Amino acid sequence: MGRGHRRTWSWMVTAVITVVSGLATFFTNGIGSLKLWRLVMGFGTGSMEPVNVALVSEFWQREDRGFAVGAHQTGMPFGQFVGPVLMGAILAVGNWRTTFLWIPAIGLVIMLLQSVVGTKRNEHRVYSWIETRQLTLPVDKAYRPDRNPLLHFAQALRDRNVGLGLLTNFMYLWAEMGVATFLTLHLTSKVGLPLSEAAVISGASGITGWMGQIVWGALSDRLGRKFCLSILTVGFSACIVCCMFIGSATSAWIILIVWGIFRNSPYAVLYAMMVDSSPRAAGASLGLLVGVGLGLSGALVTPVAGYFIQHFGWSWDYLMLAGVCLLTFVPMSLMRETAGEKAQV
Repeated sequence: MGRGHRRTWSWMVTAVITVVSGLATFFTNGIGSLKLWRLVMGFGTGSMEPVNVALVSEFWQREDRGFAVGAHQTGMPFGQFVGPVLMGAILAVGNWRTTFLWIPAIGLVIMLLQSVVGTKRNEHRVYSWIETRQLTLPVDKAYRPDRNPLLHFAQALRDRNVGLGLLTNFMYLWAEMGVATFLTLHLTSKVGLPLSEAAVISGASGITGWMGQIVWGALSDRLGRKFCLSILTVGFSACIVCCMFIGSATSAWIILIVWGIFRNSPYAVLYAMMVDSSPRAAGASLGLLVGVGLGLSGALVTPVAGYFIQHFGWSWDYLMLAGVCLLTFVPMSLMRETAGEKAQV
């Protein structure tokens, strides 16, 4: 729905859905209504990220797109750390319902800031700055997107990188969500930590995650997207295997902090690659990545990982997740490089 600053209002709709459904969860009275509002929130959170990544990518010159997306994605590790810390503090004085009363309210502040920053005036200022320095505009200013969203999806899927990126993103998210979904349970049931402490430790990767996002995003602009993704895949998988050896709060802190260097960084690089590959259908390609990847991986990995934990134990579960992460090398090898010296036009 639009391009550049116009995406601000599309994003605002997704944010409203997320905040309202979060607040509504506070008033739930049974498992049925809890599931309903988690489902509604999925419409908001699933839409929020691709719209915002596309918005950010269209406010930056192409030469530094990886850095821009990486800087934007630092919000994920910050949230992964600050969120559990806030939940731990709230749980210490309240209950799980209270978290859904206070944490969604943060979204109201963010929506206000977005409406001030993502304006047409600021977009013109940015584009003038880019042209003055003879850099590459993120999209052709004369281009006007078609109003039919199905055409944008078709345009995105015509690019081989988008389809391969979708599969790669699915595998990364499968591995990440397989760990994150059951991490607090691992820390409480196996390590024996109290719930409030386990909630805080589960977000430890956010301490280093923001650095990884910026560094790897910027490096991919110079060294190439595929090269950086290869290194990140190895580190990502190795850290998941190390989760087998978590036996105390100290070991959990160390392993998860190291994981933060790799956990969210692949997405910044991969998202930049998708915008490179299909700039006129950036929202559609990112929507496919996040929607299909996050939606399907979250829905499928939970029962599979739960089955592994119940029947084979935690170690085999982590080995399975690490193995799926390593499989990303298959679609990655078929992708076209879009940045660095080996970039293919």
